[in-house]
Amino acid sequence: MTPRRPYVPLRLRRAPVPWERQRPTWSEAKPAVIACALARAQERPTGNWYVVGASRELTADRPLGRTVAGVELVLWRDAAGAVVAGPGACPHLGAPLRQSPVRCGTLVCHWHGLALDGRPFAGWAPYPAHDDGVLVWVRLDRAGGEEPTELPPVPPRPEATRAVDAVCLAVGRCEPEDVVANRLDPWHGAWFHPYSFVDLSVVSAPGDAAGDDDAFVVDVSFKVAGRVVVPVRAEFTAPGPRTVVMRIVTGEGAGSVVETHATPVTAPGGAGRGPRTAVVEAVLAASDRGGFAVARGLAPLVRPVMRRAAERLWRDDLAYAERRWELRAAGRFPG
Repeated sequence: MTPRRPYVPLRLRRAPVPWERQRPTWSEAKPAVIACALARAQERPTGNWYVVGASRELTADRPLGRTVAGVELVLWRDAAGAVVAGPGACPHLGAPLRQSPVRCGTLVCHWHGLALDGRPFAGWAPYPAHDDGVLVWVRLDRAGGEEPTELPPVPPRPEATRAVDAVCLAVGRCEPEDVVANRLDPWHGAWFHPYSFVDLSVVSAPGDAAGDDDAFVVDVSFKVAGRVVVPVRAEFTAPGPRTVVMRIVTGEGAGSVVETHATPVTAPGGAGRGPRTAVVEAVLAASDRGGFAVARGLAPLVRPVMRRAAERLWRDDLAYAERRWELRAAGRFPG
């Protein structure tokens, strides 16, 4: 009996096509399909929860400052390690609490020593917060305006014991819908990101007879080096108005997830130079291969590589999102 040959995830492109000679996708990337998928995402509830950053970014000895929907926030960990979130201005004279130290779980204002342990005090009151192990969320009921929920809508993920996660943060001059619309346009991948993707084909999209009701299914190869690629099938869904999830369905790393969360920085309709949106993207790479345990063991070295790859993509994709907002604001967006 002939022994089975080991599966090798890498492939060598037999007949690589130059960038300018690849098959155009503009006729398939129908603006109406993207717009309808975006509209359905915007109708889904969020419970007023917003992603603010990576769990590991919030350490025991220093706070984290963020602005969400025009609300200045400060976050820190209490004595038990739980996340505390609340207004970022000291209730005494308005000091920026993000610059204050944390001592044994208590945030101590560096202007006059007012101490906050996470409970309401001196006019300061906390907001609901949640740490899902990868990302930190804050619930802002006034900004969200929806029926609040006890917990945020965390998408399904691979088990933490079989995954390596990395989180990147980028900020652009656009609105969350522009970020989500970018992710709901998979057709641009091989054209706009040729350094990362090749041989991209959208197998099905919402509205297609062969497709799921609300998923974009894509066959694509990730570039490794030269003609060496890793082919996969991926599925894109938008479980909420500020979230898009890409999941590898088949191929190397099946079950791996990329969560893209678009968090508004500025308040809706605010004056100034235009809206700003923070993109918080969590990449959760998983594999059932025995060798992947080595990657998990080297996670501190692997995470920066994963983060830099995501940041490179978002330099391009934020340009896409910003251009979309610019055209929408001027009434010139063709979609």
